[in-house]
Amino acid sequence: MKRFFVLCALIISLLFATRALAQTGSVLGVHDPSIIQSGNTFYLFSTGPDIEIRTSNDLFHWKNAGTVFSRPPAWTNPFRHRGNSLWAPDISFFNGEYHIYYASSSFGVTHSAIGQVTNPTLDPADPKYHWTDRGCVVQTPINNNWNALDPCLTFDTENQPWLVLGSCWTGIKLIKINPATGLSFAAEPQPLTIASRPNGLLLEEGYIRRHGDWYYLWVSFDHCCRGSFSDYKIAVGRSKNIQGPYLDRNGKSMLDGGGTLMLTSNGPMRGPGSCAIIHAGNQDWLVHHFYDDDYWGIASLRICQLLWDAEGWPTIGDPIGGPIATK
Repeated sequence: MKRFFVLCALIISLLFATRALAQTGSVLGVHDPSIIQSGNTFYLFSTGPDIEIRTSNDLFHWKNAGTVFSRPPAWTNPFRHRGNSLWAPDISFFNGEYHIYYASSSFGVTHSAIGQVTNPTLDPADPKYHWTDRGCVVQTPINNNWNALDPCLTFDTENQPWLVLGSCWTGIKLIKINPATGLSFAAEPQPLTIASRPNGLLLEEGYIRRHGDWYYLWVSFDHCCRGSFSDYKIAVGRSKNIQGPYLDRNGKSMLDGGGTLMLTSNGPMRGPGSCAIIHAGNQDWLVHHFYDDDYWGIASLRICQLLWDAEGWPTIGDPIGGPIATK
């Protein structure tokens, strides 16, 4: 009987390992992915206890690589009602260090904070490998009209860093970041609103990346975190100024609920959202999570081609079909 249960567990683990619409390995449980390449390795960070890390040498085969923290920094405790989960980490590299911005919060409240942690290397075999807590970047109090969640660091053409953040309520915000410290210039920054929806409809996961002459603002909207019942969607708009205004393909402002729809539920892929972009193998790739309706609505990683049409608008291509060279 014991052998039977061991065999069943092995079969289930193998099914899980090969699921996620193309990738293999540790792809289940990925939520709010952020990705970067260092050397010949891709590093993926995601929401979870102490911030989860996964690695791949080809974007196709993934394995667990531990966590950023052994326990969350003590200063984050007042923002988390329970557990060690830290949300929506975003990875970037500047000033000779890797920077992760992440959120500490609880569902349904605006009492939230975004923190920063840095490391000179992502290779745990390097003697310099050590994550250093840099403290709070910005926080929002209870009953605030916007929420300090879902950070994303981006750079303008002058290499000035900006932090995209905000969730629900009054929409997606933008804050200028001090390039010397990675922190806000002001103790209580006044963010610029760059996207919103009418009547407080849900809008989350702002992500800005430059392509050609344009800044593209990606957002997720409607409901995440409901398993197979999630109706998350991904939309995009663009601007030639990082501060906006961002317009969709029809010319509607994202401040008025605009946004060109890019991904929505399709078959077992439910509620796709929270995207990031990486260039590898002479190809742009869109990295995002979804909820797998074939496997009890478990959050999972998906990587697909990101193409660009003649007018400079992104389109979604096929899911990754095999290993991608890192050089």
